Amino acid sequence: MSGLGGYCHSEFWNTNLTWDADVPDFTPCFERTVLVWVPCGFLWLFSPVETLMVLRSNDRFIPWTVLNICKYLFASVLLILQLGGLIYAVTQHSSDPDSIRSVDIYTPVILFVSIALALVFMLFEKRRGIRTSGVIWVFWTLLAFCGIAEFRTRIMNATGDERVDQDTTPFVLYMIYFPVLFAEWLLNCFADAPAQYVEDEIKGDKPSPKASSSFISNITFAWFEPMAFRGWRHSLQRDDLWDLNPADRCSKIVPVFNSHWYKLLEKSRREFWDQFGRAPPRVQKVEFTKTTDDVAFSGQKRAYKRASILPALIKTFGGSFLLGVLLKFINDTLQFINPQILSKIISFVSDPSQPSWHGYFYAVLMVCVNMLMSAVLNQYFLVMMTLGMRVRTTLIAAVYRKALVISNLARRESTVGEIVNLMAVDAQRFMDLASYICLLWSAPYQIILAVYFLYQELGPSVFAGLAVMILLMPVNGFIANATKKLQLQQMKYKDQRVKLMNEILSGIKVLKLYAWEPSFEEQVLGIRQQEIRVLRKTAYLNAGTSFIWTCAPFVVTLITFAVYVLTGNDVDPHYLTPDKAFVSLSLFNLLRMPLSFLPMLIVFTVQANVSLTRMNKYLNSDDLDDQAVSHDTTESDPVVVENGTFTWDPESTPYLQDINMRVKEGSLVAVVGTVGSGKSSLLSALLGEMEKVGGRVNTKGNVAYVAQEAWIQNATLKDNILFGRTLDEDLYNRCVDACALRSDFDMLPGGDKTEIGEKGINLSGGQKQRVALARAVYSNSDIYFLDDPLSAVDSHVGKHIFENVIGPEGMLSKKTRILVTHGITYLPYTDTITVLKEGRVSETGPYKQLMDNKGAFSEFLLQYLTEAGEDEDVEELDEIKHQLEETMGRQELQRQMSRVKRESECPSEDGSIPELKRSASVISGERNGSLRRRKSSQTKDEAVQQTLQPQPVAPATEQKAGAKLIEVEKSETGKVQLAVYWYYMKSVGVFLTMLTFMLYVAAQACSVGSNIWLSNWTEDVEHFNDTHTRNVYLGVYGALGFGQAVFSVLAAFSLYTCLLIGAQIMHSDLMHNVIRLPMSFFDTTPLGRTINRFSKDVDVLDNTMPMVIRGFIMTFVVVLGTFFAIIYATPIFLAVVIPLLGVYYFMQLVYVSTSRQLKRLESVSRSPIYSHFSETITGSMTIRAYGKVQDFVLQSEAKVDDNQACYYPSMIANRWLSFRLDMIGTCITFFASLFAVLARDSIDVGLVGMSVSYAMQVTQTLNWLVRMTSDVETNIVAVERIKEYSETPQEAVWVDESRPRPPPEWPQSGRVQFNNYQTRYRPGLELVLKGIDADIAGGEKIGIVGRTGAGKSSLTLALFRIIEAAAGDITLDGIRISDIGLHDLRSKITIIPQDPVLFSGTLRQNLDPFDQYSDDQVWAALEHSHLKTFVKGLAAGLQHEISEGGGNLSVGQRQLICLGRALLRKTKILVLDEATAAVDLETDDLIQATIRSEFADCTVLTIAHRLNTIMDSTRVMVLDAGRIKEMAPPSQLLADKSSAFYSMAKDAGLV
Repeated sequence: MSGLGGYCHSEFWNTNLTWDADVPDFTPCFERTVLVWVPCGFLWLFSPVETLMVLRSNDRFIPWTVLNICKYLFASVLLILQLGGLIYAVTQHSSDPDSIRSVDIYTPVILFVSIALALVFMLFEKRRGIRTSGVIWVFWTLLAFCGIAEFRTRIMNATGDERVDQDTTPFVLYMIYFPVLFAEWLLNCFADAPAQYVEDEIKGDKPSPKASSSFISNITFAWFEPMAFRGWRHSLQRDDLWDLNPADRCSKIVPVFNSHWYKLLEKSRREFWDQFGRAPPRVQKVEFTKTTDDVAFSGQKRAYKRASILPALIKTFGGSFLLGVLLKFINDTLQFINPQILSKIISFVSDPSQPSWHGYFYAVLMVCVNMLMSAVLNQYFLVMMTLGMRVRTTLIAAVYRKALVISNLARRESTVGEIVNLMAVDAQRFMDLASYICLLWSAPYQIILAVYFLYQELGPSVFAGLAVMILLMPVNGFIANATKKLQLQQMKYKDQRVKLMNEILSGIKVLKLYAWEPSFEEQVLGIRQQEIRVLRKTAYLNAGTSFIWTCAPFVVTLITFAVYVLTGNDVDPHYLTPDKAFVSLSLFNLLRMPLSFLPMLIVFTVQANVSLTRMNKYLNSDDLDDQAVSHDTTESDPVVVENGTFTWDPESTPYLQDINMRVKEGSLVAVVGTVGSGKSSLLSALLGEMEKVGGRVNTKGNVAYVAQEAWIQNATLKDNILFGRTLDEDLYNRCVDACALRSDFDMLPGGDKTEIGEKGINLSGGQKQRVALARAVYSNSDIYFLDDPLSAVDSHVGKHIFENVIGPEGMLSKKTRILVTHGITYLPYTDTITVLKEGRVSETGPYKQLMDNKGAFSEFLLQYLTEAGEDEDVEELDEIKHQLEETMGRQELQRQMSRVKRESECPSEDGSIPELKRSASVISGERNGSLRRRKSSQTKDEAVQQTLQPQPVAPATEQKAGAKLIEVEKSETGKVQLAVYWYYMKSVGVFLTMLTFMLYVAAQACSVGSNIWLSNWTEDVEHFNDTHTRNVYLGVYGALGFGQAVFSVLAAFSLYTCLLIGAQIMHSDLMHNVIRLPMSFFDTTPLGRTINRFSKDVDVLDNTMPMVIRGFIMTFVVVLGTFFAIIYATPIFLAVVIPLLGVYYFMQLVYVSTSRQLKRLESVSRSPIYSHFSETITGSMTIRAYGKVQDFVLQSEAKVDDNQACYYPSMIANRWLSFRLDMIGTCITFFASLFAVLARDSIDVGLVGMSVSYAMQVTQTLNWLVRMTSDVETNIVAVERIKEYSETPQEAVWVDESRPRPPPEWPQSGRVQFNNYQTRYRPGLELVLKGIDADIAGGEKIGIVGRTGAGKSSLTLALFRIIEAAAGDITLDGIRISDIGLHDLRSKITIIPQDPVLFSGTLRQNLDPFDQYSDDQVWAALEHSHLKTFVKGLAAGLQHEISEGGGNLSVGQRQLICLGRALLRKTKILVLDEATAAVDLETDDLIQATIRSEFADCTVLTIAHRLNTIMDSTRVMVLDAGRIKEMAPPSQLLADKSSAFYSMAKDAGLV
């Protein structure tokens, strides 16, 4: 006996005993060899993997527990048993060599060594903190499973009818061995106790249960179950989520990537050096040091040849990627086993001679293959998606770190938006690609396997079908290109529409005041009409694509089968048998996926390559020179610059030259000069922000920096001041008082805990600057660089801050201060003044010395005096004038001032309006700038305070609770209401909806019918040789396919058409309703929130919903068709399908509710990453100056970790569902196969093939159905949000047809009467006007004055019914304004508002949007508003395009256009709402003169900011706390020194 038979001294394999027997069994030799070698071989094969896992694990000791003691004890018992068996065999062999076989000695040895190895691994795993091991569990599972056969054989031999003599000792040993082995396997199904964290593991409060779950739990995702059911029972909150796994955190991943990345940069530097013999530009290296959680900087060089992040990513994540590749390869190979099993099942049913257990074996084998495929595929997706998540983490961290060290020149190459996109879009693309990247090799591999197996079935005919598939790919490409072009067109129209909506909503108050809503509504709907036209074309193309991909599989099958049956001949007849037909169908289904994925994958890869290029460009850009500023502590002076030459751009001439300065410790140095002379640049150079061309800069000690444009974080005021430092209550309070912030805290709703919006949106310019200054003071630094911090505050606040903070008696008096300033009033109190002129230091010295020099400093003072405005401190200016007169004489002073005035003036464009002078200091602007200070700062401060106080905001008591200025957006957390679906269906059309659904059902009916017909065809053996019958079968099969195609395309057309109609109707309703919402709605709702409805939500209706609903209906009818086909073949399947569908529905319910909430949490946690990044880029200079780079890196990484902690459960939820649906699909496949096997005597073979082939596809379809259901529910939220705004209460009707309308000439005289008028902004708020009684005669000029919050603006809003009366009424010429429509009222009153709002469009449209007036009338209005010359000078005249918000006109010109509107309407009542507060005096005078002459016979109500504008009024109304305090002619009020008006005039310096 040779081979293994000789090894065993018995037969190794016996087909009659095993395969052909009715009761199968293995030979004893097979049981003692192969069934032992397989598990042992597996362990030894995978021992390197296990060793690597042990070595890579951290040193975390697992404590002794009952579980692990039992594991080691039972493993030891198994070793002893094998040792006993070996000793017995050796003993027997020595006494009787022939009685013992080789297998009896070698098998115990193999088992002993393998179990010993497993025990060693288990002990090391305990030592290294590994709680469960897949390799060890699979080993015990295989060993136990393979041992069953020998255990059964030994039992049967001992107890069966035909007893076989066997040695007692081996029998007893095995009887003990197998139960112990089973117990060992059972114990290994559970994970060990938690490890003791010894190394630098970060143990959170809520560690992920994945770490503590067993191998089975990990494979089945059972550890996610508690989270899934928690999300189903109640709404998930952030606190319900687990901490991110330590291995996925930034602190673990980023250092590894950085080490590889910096090596690549170093290599690139060396290559450059070798090639050019010199060092390339700098790249500053930022390293995250694991031990201290710090960021370390070190100088590094880089080559011009960009280093790519791809090799660094491969080195960092290559291991995970290779694991993913292996899993994908196993899955792809396994999926081709099922068609072969199907072939065996069909042949089993058609061959009654086969033993019945074969059928059960095939059914069970299919289950095992499906389960293994599911486990492998889900692990593949888990590995690759985790990999994608880590790549995203790495790239976000890399981009963020780069943003903190990138040079200013490189930084200017990209906008903030573009850099944020690197994080938001490009990093996300890498993450999305991770799941699909393996398809680059996997798709060709699957295609090759499919074609190979198809060729085995159908021969060369398969290439006919394959050719059709390949030919359809370019058609699809053509349609994709055409769709892309249409998408670009649609995006263009969408951008136009959203831009216009943005303008409408920004200027909604003006539109309502002018009653211009209908014109703008018409414009939006016009653009929408064009957008719908493009969308309709796109819909037709999508229907075409749908037609191709729905019908392609059928066409391919039809052509392949047709070629196959028609190419047969008498010698080689091609009969279409059930196994050929349905095995081929299942193979074609496998071929479909890779072929359809390939085009999409190519697009994904191209996009990822573009992202890679962008990322490389950014990460390779130059860094700031960390050696530009030295920090030599031995220097005597804290700030030293010697022969400093600096530039912003190395290619251009230096911006600062020959800078020499030494700043003594504790001194105050002022830096002065005209705009563009280099003052801010000097501070930048001292901070190391500029390129140092030559010289030396040294600073000694900590630095604090206040930028010219204050940088404020999106945090509370307190956090902005503390800036990461611990709270010192006493110091904090002193800083707040010194920076004049106490009154602001009292005014703000939440005090210093008020949350500040992005970029300090809810603070005025002055408040922001004071907060930034307080931050600097609180930092308690050694050196202070202050870049004009007093320019944004008014003069008395500036004086307070100088005295209490910056000046000789201030909090910083002992510190070294360099102050850039335009405020010359502070200069006498400084120690040294440095005068900059054209980038050079022209003079340095104390104030008195520079005054005597009559040099550049005197020139600077002259320019300042020439341009000084009315808001300057008069006494201070007189003092400076007096000093200059003393040094140069009065006549010389007057002559010099005249010269400076001539030089600084520039002629205006139209000769009538001087251009407003800008005051921002430009980093690299022109050198000959003026010195104009920001005069509107005080106005702006007050304007912001107004928006915080009198506007419709809750009373202080109500506000204190939330300290939020805006209402929180309403967010639905539960399931979407059925009413939303009904609303959508009504918009779409109920009939069209039902028709579409029936068309899809018809298409699926044709598909199922064609397969039933195919099963009949393949069963009709008698007519295989009948050509006519064959052609009939082929013809009907083709006709059913054609029917499927026709119904599919009709369904697609119907679906896209009705959904577009619905989208159009809903947008029109939304537009109609939003534009009619009351002003209170817009006051409490952020602009972005409303815009979101018109952009994102409408886009979901236009583009996303059609795809999602089509996918849902198609998968739903496919599932129906699948179940119908299986039930048709085996009716008994109905008994199983109902409970399975119950389980399926429950799983879907749990998943959808949990997944929806997880996605919401992930979405919410994503925004802070990008907003924090955007904020960091803006304030990077301040962050670097304060040395806070480390803190901000850690903050960013914490936000990324938080986002990934929300994303990870969402990812696991997908896998959890996928595995369970796979199991349901596996059950369906099993029962379909089982019932076919059971009914083998009564069922047609063709029906078996159809039934099982349908069942094999069902898993994927069920998966898609849940995904589509989830997507429908996720996206229907857009409909819910639109419905919400469509049902929000509206303002009164525009035209009230139910009552008589006022005559066209009304109001004739312009008489306005307030009768005990009371109003509030919103129900529930306090009254803002409390019983106003006033009778204003026609033609009267009324000035309305009062302190902030007195009710001035409320009075005008009441007149226009922007706010409605709570009691009393207003009448105009005897008609109550509440009795007429809003447009009848508003079109008869004219207002020139405080903010001159213009809209993009032509100049004419801005004056006359309804085309009511002739060109002559428009020109006349322009002439009276002093704009005619300017407009005549424009190339397009009245058709001149105004940019968004009127950005291409000065403020003065915009205000004059508003005056032009008023002149054009020329109504009897004119309201001026602080119309000249934001313009210069000259424009103010023009406006006042025009109003006096053109509106002489009109009633004019003027809300005054400057009292001198209302001194010629008929009467003045003084308001106080919502009541009229005084109302009389101004002369009368001024005569009464006790009047409120007199005290206001005195404050303004008018009396």
